[in-house]
Amino acid sequence: RPRQQEARGQKGEEEAQGQGRLLLFLKALSDGPPKELKIRLIKVESGDRETFIASEVEEKRIPLKEISIKNSASEIIRSCRTARVKGKFRESYLLPAFSVKPSMDPIPREKLNPPTPSIYLESKRDAFSPVLLQFCTDSKNPVTVIRGLAGSLRLNLGLFSTKSLVEANADQAVEVRTQVQQPADENWDPSGTGQTWPCESSRSYTTIAKYAQYQASSFQESLQEKGSDEEEEDEDVKKSLPSSKAVGKIIKFGTNIDLSDPKRWKPQLQELQKLPAFMRVASSGNMLSHVGHTILGMNTVQLYMKVPGSRTPGHQENNNFCSVNINIGPGDCEWFCVHENYWEAINDFCEKHGVDYLTGSWWPVLEDLYNANIPVYRFIQRPGDLVWINAGTVHWVQAVGWCNNIAWNVGPLNAYQYQVALERFEWNEVKKVKSIVPMIHVSWNVAHTLKVTDPDTYKMIKHCLLQSMKHIQILRDQLVAEGKKISYQSRVKDEPAYYCNECDVSVRRAPGRGSKPHAGLGA
Repeated sequence: RPRQQEARGQKGEEEAQGQGRLLLFLKALSDGPPKELKIRLIKVESGDRETFIASEVEEKRIPLKEISIKNSASEIIRSCRTARVKGKFRESYLLPAFSVKPSMDPIPREKLNPPTPSIYLESKRDAFSPVLLQFCTDSKNPVTVIRGLAGSLRLNLGLFSTKSLVEANADQAVEVRTQVQQPADENWDPSGTGQTWPCESSRSYTTIAKYAQYQASSFQESLQEKGSDEEEEDEDVKKSLPSSKAVGKIIKFGTNIDLSDPKRWKPQLQELQKLPAFMRVASSGNMLSHVGHTILGMNTVQLYMKVPGSRTPGHQENNNFCSVNINIGPGDCEWFCVHENYWEAINDFCEKHGVDYLTGSWWPVLEDLYNANIPVYRFIQRPGDLVWINAGTVHWVQAVGWCNNIAWNVGPLNAYQYQVALERFEWNEVKKVKSIVPMIHVSWNVAHTLKVTDPDTYKMIKHCLLQSMKHIQILRDQLVAEGKKISYQSRVKDEPAYYCNECDVSVRRAPGRGSKPHAGLGA
């Protein structure tokens, strides 16, 4: 019995010591989140007795400015908690070492119309060669035309003909752009007195069946006009030099026709599976396949129905992603392309002419570009040709004849594509324009799903994730300090990314762990 009492006494002392240590720990916590005292309990055995020694754990605190991709997640969080950030945390997601732009050497006038890289495939094997992927995604090549791809892969483009489209889904909605027909290398102001950059059009809606009727009647009218033009010529007009350009005729362009429904468009979508993996609408190496939800026209197919003169005004693709465009025919399309390096110069022209580069409608005046020493690739896309627009390429397109086109975006996982996509994501935030692709969200999904083997791409993505953690942790601490309640919001399948209702900025989520990679914190 004395031994039992002695054991109880020792146990009581140990419990009292444990409670004392716990009180010290709780007191340290009560002084504020940054002052956390970590204690490790070390078990010590001596004969039949067990005791614990409390040992304080020293944790290295790294200044926020010294944090890099070499640090662990816990080190990043600790560094954020000890940092004193006033106002909004504004560090870039871009890795500075990869954000240096090349200097542009002057180009002789005769070289401002460089030849467009065109590849002629001799067999199906050539289409699946890794050399083709390397060539198309090379940052030196803003555009690549793959001639006769449909023939070499035996693609049945007839599935996308106007006749087939009407038979498949006559009532499908079509966005119509009413435009003024004019030569591809001209863009006249409404008065016809001079060339300008703004390229306005009005919007309306119809169906595939109704636009098909318009497309067919436009072709018939053209045949009749051609016959009458050969019989009659106005001699007075030929002799006099007009002081202004006559206004062209009004045309209608059927655009943004959604082919995303796998039930309605099953044969068409199955046919596109014949393409090489890097060109397909969906593939494991395509960043847009890791968004987690549908982005119409980007990770789904869109169709365009055209008459001569139909214009797709100047633009870069959403978030500078690559794009694939196949001409179904029967007519041709004319393309104009400028390397991503010159987008800021074109942006300056847009500002000068009072049109918004990101959201406005504009058609470059070629002479302006040449005078600014900007090279322009100009080429014809024939039926069956595939045009690969590389990341960030500025381009504008006009139909030469009556034709249909199909197009979508792809995001090959390489350093150049990732860099320009993230650059545009940040530029959109500056300009308060919604980024169609939530790049931070995509970066976490890619990191969770894929093994990134390219060293530069790996560093870029890891730096972006590091910056994302800093943004989230600092914002979270600021909200807690202001007494705001943060509630957990799980993510469901195909749930879209969220954007601020007021400024259209992508709303970040705290990255989850384990089997729920998309779970996050919603403020």
